[in-house]
This record gives sequence, C-alpha cells and structure tokens, in this order.
Amino acid sequence: MAEFEPINKPSWIRSKTLGSMPNRTIAIGDIHGCSLALKKLLELVAPEQDDRIVTLGDYIDRGPDSRDVIEQLIALSTRCELRPLLGNHELMMLASRNDASHIGLWEQCGGRETLDSYGGAISDVPSSHWDFVSNCRPHFETSSHIFIHANYVSHLPVEELSEADLFWRHLQGAAATPHESGKQVILGHTPQSGKILDLGHVVCIDTLCFGEGCLTAYDVHSGECWQADKLGRQWHPEKAAPQG
Repeated sequence: MAEFEPINKPSWIRSKTLGSMPNRTIAIGDIHGCSLALKKLLELVAPEQDDRIVTLGDYIDRGPDSRDVIEQLIALSTRCELRPLLGNHELMMLASRNDASHIGLWEQCGGRETLDSYGGAISDVPSSHWDFVSNCRPHFETSSHIFIHANYVSHLPVEELSEADLFWRHLQGAAATPHESGKQVILGHTPQSGKILDLGHVVCIDTLCFGEGCLTAYDVHSGECWQADKLGRQWHPEKAAPQG
C-alpha cells in the first residue's frame, strides 16, 4: 500500500527524495503539553536529516506548555522528516476554533491549560500553530508499520476506520488480534504508566507523561527507546525487544 501524501503538502513537512529510505523511523507518544520532556527526548534521540519521526498526536492539553510543544515540533520539521498525526485533543481544539460551543468541553479535557499557555484565549493561537494542527494526518502507513493515535480494527484497512477508532477508543480487547496486513501497529492514547506495552503485533507508547509516567520515543525497527519525564529528566528503560 502506498504511503499517503496530502494533496497540498504543508511546507513544514520535510520531504524525502522518491525511493530513499529513512535512517531511523522513531515514534513519539502522547506529549500533552510537557515541553520539557519533549526537549529532553529530542536531545537524547538527536534526530538527523535522514531520520523519520512520527508523532502520534495529543501534543496539547493537561501539561503546562502546549504552545512550546507545537513550536518544538515545527522546528523539528526542519531537522528531519516529520509525520505528525492527529489526536483526539487536537480534534477538540479544532472543533473549538470552528464553534465556540465546544470550548467548554475542551477546557474540561485540558484545553484550559493549552489556552493559558497561549495567553488565555483561542484568538491568541498563532496562525502557524493552527496550520500545524490542521495539517496533521489521521494515520500513517509504511511497508511494515501502521501508525495511529488510538486504535485499529484487525480486519479493516486504516482508511476505513471510524473517527471513534482513530481517535477515541482505547485498546482493551482489540489488541489481542494482529492486523490483517501483518504490519505492526504503533499507537498511543491508552496510558501505560511509564512502561510501553509491547505485544509484538501492537506497541502502545502513551506512557502517561503528564501524570507520573514519562514521554517515550521508540525506534520501530531496532526496538530502542528513550524516555524523559515532565520535568525534563531522563528515564532509563530496559531496551525493548527488536521488532521487524
């Protein structure tokens, strides 16, 4: 299956020459406004031009500095190939921009912390940040992996998943069955309290950064992972088993 490319590719997505392969493909889990964790993680990973970084959504809300998280991700796109996915929290942010009646629900789910990081009002969000969020993709797929925010259905192509599956449903029993494609699924959204969930056919790297866990980056081919907590301190996880 060919990798999806937006018709109007945003300028902040760094492209590769057709046929070239990334040096590393590294997924980063739910950041939730934890800018110090992201900064430390990027220091540890040290992305290079030939690396591909896939961020799994939920960049905003709950943590203290969503604005700086988005700034860091925009800057990251100039250093390597960045493939940012949408999370359910970005969906709430976009809905609130389009319809003020959604703002109350968004604020209850962590949107208040996001707005405070911008100055207090949705009108304070700069256009470059709206562009970033608006152009995040619902999923990303390679010849060996499926990247998604929340969940998958084993017998359905990712293009046929519902919004509930893509952004809202937790793993639960769905993780018991590999995807029909045979590809490994990399996702976030279902909190794992500091330790990744690796079932072989699916790996969940939402390690609860805004709580008592950490932010995780995971090399999908080597199994190497890097972690940092919300205060910007490195964690030292056991090396995960290589996958693929």
